[in-house]
Amino acid sequence: MQFKEIVGQEATKKHLINTVQENRVSHAQLFLGPEGAGALPLAIAYAQYVSCENKLPEDSCGECASCRKYQRLIHPDLHFSFPFFRGGEKEDATPDQEEWRSMLLKNPYFSMNEWRGQLNAENKQPNINKAECLNILRKLSMKPFESEYKALIIWLPEYLKNEGNRLLKSLEEPAPKTLIILVAEQADQLLNTIISRTQLVKVPRLEDQDIKSYLQAEMGLSADQAARAAYLSEGNLHAAIEFSRSEENDNYQLFADWMRMTYADKGSQFIDYVDVLAKLGRENQKNLLRYGINLIREAVLFLSGAEDLVNLPDAEYEFISKFSKIMDLAKAEALIEELEKAHYHVERNANPKILFLDVSLQFVKILKFNTLPQGTHYIRT
Repeated sequence: MQFKEIVGQEATKKHLINTVQENRVSHAQLFLGPEGAGALPLAIAYAQYVSCENKLPEDSCGECASCRKYQRLIHPDLHFSFPFFRGGEKEDATPDQEEWRSMLLKNPYFSMNEWRGQLNAENKQPNINKAECLNILRKLSMKPFESEYKALIIWLPEYLKNEGNRLLKSLEEPAPKTLIILVAEQADQLLNTIISRTQLVKVPRLEDQDIKSYLQAEMGLSADQAARAAYLSEGNLHAAIEFSRSEENDNYQLFADWMRMTYADKGSQFIDYVDVLAKLGRENQKNLLRYGINLIREAVLFLSGAEDLVNLPDAEYEFISKFSKIMDLAKAEALIEELEKAHYHVERNANPKILFLDVSLQFVKILKFNTLPQGTHYIRT
């Protein structure tokens, strides 16, 4: 992967290139950035640039033997480690590299939930186990085969847990010409002993304009559609792509109708409407709920007197300006909490008809009767 293939992050790209050109390549680095910001593709592009045989001032050449192998993720000096899912009886299991390459080549901005779906892991918990840590140490002990450097990229080292202590010596005193890049999203879940042994590279959330340009150029969205998806994604390209794929469902109209129906307490319409929501499919249901969460957050800006900070398309802006008049901060918080709980249960295969009917009734309590609901448990299918 080349730097030019990565969306945005121009300052970070320039910094990484300068470290190579100035011979300041740190042997152990921590690329820390939120989901969908591009930390993983940045790590791959950086490793490719380090190994490129004909480096250009702003990118790897993309044509040398090393670059061609990096582009296909088959370079013998490029290694990956990542969380995977296994049964409790398979203590010596290690991850499937072919599945990983397939996922990475398809979409380098994928999330943990998408990775879980790729492996049909259902409710299994991801981790990087003892066997994989020993495998990492074996890879780090090898000499580079073709390039000057060998590179090991560990995606989401948060899942190392205490097994990560096995890697401390290699992080502190690696073999010569070794590049170790940890790609993390949540620093508070990393071992402090790992953080202290790595050089931090902060990867910020993507700018809305960068996401908008990508969606227009690569996915053929209109300017309004791309702007809506970019704004609601909060700098997460993966989320923006998911929002754009559900444009055909018109999340705005679905959510606006849902709010109007519950505020008017039109119980006779709930069953038919719940059927509509239940037929959307799990991913589209999740997108609708995320969309609703973001839209209610914009209403909070209105309630706080900061409407100048709201940058939504005309239809959403008009809806939020009117909707905020029947709300207060407590109601907005309660609505967001219900939407977040619903999103959690959709991810865990809750029965969609029961879930959306219950959420609709909770909305009625909040909007019509000023009652803040208690916790609810949903029946899974």
